[in-house]
Formats: sequence, C-alpha cells, structure tokens
Amino acid sequence: MFNKGDKVTVLDEAINGVVLSTKDKEVTVETEDGFVMTFLVNELLKVNDSNNLMDSIRRINVDEISKEKEIPKPRSFVKERKDKHEVSAPEFDLHIEKLVPNKRGMSNYDILTLQSETAKRHIEFAIRNRIPKIVFIHGVGEGVLKAELDFLLGRYDNIAFQEGNYQKYGQGATEVFIKQNSK
Repeated sequence: MFNKGDKVTVLDEAINGVVLSTKDKEVTVETEDGFVMTFLVNELLKVNDSNNLMDSIRRINVDEISKEKEIPKPRSFVKERKDKHEVSAPEFDLHIEKLVPNKRGMSNYDILTLQSETAKRHIEFAIRNRIPKIVFIHGVGEGVLKAELDFLLGRYDNIAFQEGNYQKYGQGATEVFIKQNSK
C-alpha cells in the first residue's frame, strides 16, 4: 500500500513525512522535522501530489469507513419494555475491560483518566451530532468513576443527567440528556 518515497500524513496527529521503508504492517517515516518514526499502516494516509479532487474521492471506500465508525452495542440480557415511539439511547460501557484489551501496568489514575476521557469524547460526539440522550454504564464499585462522571457532566451547561433505569442497569448507570440549542 505504501512505497518508499510516498508522502504521508498521520491520522489523529499533525505529522507529515515521507516513507523510508515498510515491513509487514509497520511503516517507517521521516517527518518534515527530520525525525524517523514508525507507524502502523492504519495510522497513515497517503498524500496525493495531484490536486484532482475526483481522484481522491474515488479512492475512498465509504462502506469500510462506516464499518469502522460503528460502535458495537453491548449485549443486554434484561428484557425491557419500550414505547412504540421510543428510540433506544446509545449505551457506553466505561468498565476498563471494555476499553482496553489488557489493563496490566496501568495505575488507578491511568484507568480513571482513560475512562473519563472516553466519556468526554462520547459526550462531545453526542452534542455535535445532536443526539438527545446517551447512557454511561459505570458499575457500582466504590463510586469513584461515578463521582468523576458527575463532575465531568456538571461542567456542561446544556446537559442534564440522572441515575439510569434501575430495572435495566441497577445502580451502575447514568442517563445523560443533551438539551438542544435552537439556532
């Protein structure tokens, strides 16, 4: 996919450079600043020298991108009765086991930081996309994550939140309601 001399940019970071070598799924890049860095193939995007927009659009596989953006819905074994017009709210499980494949080596601070950053990212996504309600599953535990989540949610003016549906989640969830601004 990448060849020596290709101009690339790093997704999620402001780094551009030129491919020096490729090995399996790793690509070694010399950045514009002269640093040599290694990235995975899925972290890079080839930069075209041509200014032809249609060539760039034809290369984009929309189906592949939409599959990457899908968020897998957690399985629920509790049967919930819904109104005919009620649309289910997206649920986000903040348990560390659901966020990383292996938490070994992470301190409690690292875990809590990752969980709160994940929650913040989901909140901002819901606000941007005008999603009226989301649910965070945080579990019961000692209440540290719930307290952090309450603090984070309290910083937003256009958000109301409450305990999640007890029948469905027990005491381990928070429902977040996003008030839409009329623009």
